Amino acid sequence: MNARERWQRTFHFQPVDRVPNYEFGYWKQCYEVWHKQGLPEHINSEREADAFFGLDKRVAIGPPLGLLPPFQPKVLERRDDVEIVQDGEGIIYAQPRSGEATIPHYLSYPIKDKASWEEYKERLNPATPGRRPAPEHLQQLAEKYNQADYPVGISIGSLIGTPRNRIGVENLAYLLYDDPELVEEIVETQFQLIIQGIKPYLELIRFDYAHGWEDICFNNGPLISPAMLRELLLPRYKAIADLLHQYGVDVIFTDCDGNINALVPIWLEAGYNCMFPIEVRAGSDPVALRREYGRQILLLGGFDKMCLLQGKEAVLAELRRLEPVIAEGGFIPHVDHRVPADVPLDTYLYYHREKRAFLGY
Repeated sequence: MNARERWQRTFHFQPVDRVPNYEFGYWKQCYEVWHKQGLPEHINSEREADAFFGLDKRVAIGPPLGLLPPFQPKVLERRDDVEIVQDGEGIIYAQPRSGEATIPHYLSYPIKDKASWEEYKERLNPATPGRRPAPEHLQQLAEKYNQADYPVGISIGSLIGTPRNRIGVENLAYLLYDDPELVEEIVETQFQLIIQGIKPYLELIRFDYAHGWEDICFNNGPLISPAMLRELLLPRYKAIADLLHQYGVDVIFTDCDGNINALVPIWLEAGYNCMFPIEVRAGSDPVALRREYGRQILLLGGFDKMCLLQGKEAVLAELRRLEPVIAEGGFIPHVDHRVPADVPLDTYLYYHREKRAFLGY
């Protein structure tokens, strides 16, 4: 049984020789720390680490759903130990001059009101040259991926997460009340970009799953109310899922960290049937979700990353907690976000050894 067959059969509750083996990823700092603990020096990227830890292969492709053209990234100002930067989205923020990875201090967002949106949306035109791939390129992709022995996914972008980044969390919260028509226009623009972008790919290429990105939840729940999400996004989510279903794609998820419990019923109603990455400490729990929604819900992730910091006994206890759901199917367990750099390599290797046993190796 190859990786593609395992993916399909696992997510359709069919018998497999073993459950697929994937991970979310690692903090960049992991490599430097782990090199000192025995990780081979040549491993410095996610791809190399995945191969070292023996993970299965999968790929995702899709249309260009970002800005065309993007803004020119540039440093606007340098002062003391920070620099003020404009990125490719037009967002302005302060970051350490040291280059150390951290959450930036955001200073300004490109979409502030109707006038700034009118200028910005020209970069989100579905008809812009470069949006639609050349027929020969799509044919090459079809030849490469239709007979692949690993899962192939299509990227379906974001309806509200990306606009949130371009507007700002607080500004979006106000706009939802002060100018809901503007927010709807922004979301509709994203929707049209997605629908028109993915269709040519679906017509030629066989896909095993679709994945988007939203990140609209924190540890206490969603950043916008479920009622607003239902009104604003549900019809559009459903239209995207309906299009995917027409082409046989029935494993659909959107990446959303935090506590997703209030949004799960809306996504399921829309046809987004797989939850990822299921952050346990935030209150999202694969065991509880399967108990509540049964086999209508698929699960990807859901191993509490904090157990990696608590030692081998905690790792084994967490795997045992997840074991009944793994055995039932429709669940590929892995760490519920990137592995932190303070996780000892020895503990992480133990996690992989034990997880492989639970997956049926």
